[in-house]
Amino acid sequence: MSKQDGSGRVVTVEPTDDTSASILHLDMDAFFASVELLARPELRGRPVIVGHRGARSVVTAATYEARQYGVNSAMPMAVALRRCPQAVVLEPHYERYQEASAHVMRILGDVTPLVEPLSIDEAFLDVRGAVGLFGPPFAIATALRSRIQRETGLVASVGAAATKFVAKLASGRAKPDGLLVVPAAETLAFLHPQPITALWGVGAAAAARLERLGLRTIGDVADAPLDALERALGPASARHLHELAHGRDPRVVTPERREKTIGHEVTFERDLTDPSAIDRELLRLADRVAERLRRGGWVARTVAVKLRFGDFETITRAQTLAEPTDVAQRIATEARALSASSPAAGRGLRLIGVRASGLLPTGTVARGLWDDDEPWREAETTIDAVAEKFGRGAVRRASLLRDSAPRRGSVPEG
Repeated sequence: MSKQDGSGRVVTVEPTDDTSASILHLDMDAFFASVELLARPELRGRPVIVGHRGARSVVTAATYEARQYGVNSAMPMAVALRRCPQAVVLEPHYERYQEASAHVMRILGDVTPLVEPLSIDEAFLDVRGAVGLFGPPFAIATALRSRIQRETGLVASVGAAATKFVAKLASGRAKPDGLLVVPAAETLAFLHPQPITALWGVGAAAAARLERLGLRTIGDVADAPLDALERALGPASARHLHELAHGRDPRVVTPERREKTIGHEVTFERDLTDPSAIDRELLRLADRVAERLRRGGWVARTVAVKLRFGDFETITRAQTLAEPTDVAQRIATEARALSASSPAAGRGLRLIGVRASGLLPTGTVARGLWDDDEPWREAETTIDAVAEKFGRGAVRRASLLRDSAPRRGSVPEG
């Protein structure tokens, strides 16, 4: 069984008036796949995989029916289809996911301003201030899940606890389509039987070190002498895990959390060697990045490229700009220069990525007296307006009409 197939599901069935579990972690169930099924309702109940077919494709998402066969996200598509040959493969539509995510986040904001998005399909909420209006955390979470399903057709699982760490762990145990409340007084009873891999920061290497000490559960870590943990993991990691194992997590819900980077990358079916084709892909990716910058009201101070060669060697290059930008042409110019300065000559590229970072709100940046990017900015904002009215692809750059690189599609990062 897959770790994500819902086989270890635990939920709170009876309503509880407990108010100590005021941190909620809401996580959408099989989000990308569930959004796709809104357009293909006849596939509900069947194993469905979201991703591109191809020799180098990976699974973007999978329904719980597919996960029961051991299919997980990021798995090579070929492996997934060997495990579940009867699965239906659907192409991803990232614009749909962004629209659905925005709807869900608006619903959360109607309950409390203390919402901290973690990714496109999950968020923390602090509902202490909402208890007087909407009832205890159990009632709030139940109402949120009901409204999300009613308005979007999507299903969310929620964990409620006194800390972020335990709330996130609880939402994972409640999946799919569940709610698990862990009152503060029951935190250690819930935590200590969990495996050590449930601790944030414990990957395969750390787990192996802890297991050599005979530690297999979070309770074992809580009971272990701190100096033994320090010898195995180092002082900082040992103290971090020791605190979590005792249910202590001082982090608060931070609603100001903002997108730190915006990026897109593409993997090719065949290694790309033609310099002009590489330039076109860099421009295409820069277009997607700039569009998201403008839509989010950001400008970027730094542009980076990611290049992965046929032998899987991966390099990144970054450049800080003289003036922050949201213009694709500027981003593409910098990305091309970074690519040209890399040891890529004559080597086939398996993957190309373009990323913008050092984000600042657009209105806080004053442009110079002479703005070389102004003509391109006007053209690109005009394209934005056309796309808003007629859809993406209604207007395209002439240089991108020639499209000879077989690829899986652009995947958003950040």
